[in-house]
Amino acid sequence: MENSFEALIATYIANGVGISEFFLSTTLSTNLRQNLCNLQQKSLLIAAGTGNAAMVSYDTDIRSDSIYWLDKKHNDPFENQFFAQMEAFILYLNESCFAGITGYEFHYALYEKGDFYLQHLDQFKSNPSRKYSIICYLNPDWKEADGGELLIHLLDTNQKIPPTAGKTVFFKSDQLLHEVLLTNTTRMSITGWLKSD
Repeated sequence: MENSFEALIATYIANGVGISEFFLSTTLSTNLRQNLCNLQQKSLLIAAGTGNAAMVSYDTDIRSDSIYWLDKKHNDPFENQFFAQMEAFILYLNESCFAGITGYEFHYALYEKGDFYLQHLDQFKSNPSRKYSIICYLNPDWKEADGGELLIHLLDTNQKIPPTAGKTVFFKSDQLLHEVLLTNTTRMSITGWLKSD
């Protein structure tokens, strides 16, 4: 497990965008994907908004995905396994990089055919607690024609990252503009933030 943690941190230090191809095991990725499919079938996903608290707005011209927040109160065995792995990563990150992370929040994200999320930063203007963004992809057999890549806008170039199952992406929430390109098929992930409150 520490090898995947180190891969995420080392690529972040080198490039400003950390990537670990196998941060989530195949089994965990599959089980979390099934959770998300079950939530969709039960119509428990909600439209994703932008902004926070009383300032949240819903504009499908900006983003059109649906979400469902993970919560330890669900006592779901696979979500609990995911939380345990994230807590181990936070401990490793704090001990090796003095990151000062004290909390986290995560939600499932479902993009159906035709969905997207325009260019944005992940940190709220009114609340700087989000320090790092983490995206864990749950899509098996992803093909280039499926679209839905994460496009990160860097100073001198853009980086396009395909959302393949098991892959995790890690970057500073307040620094990197990014977007989700139009997807041509169902696209699933867990997206979240490491926080310092």
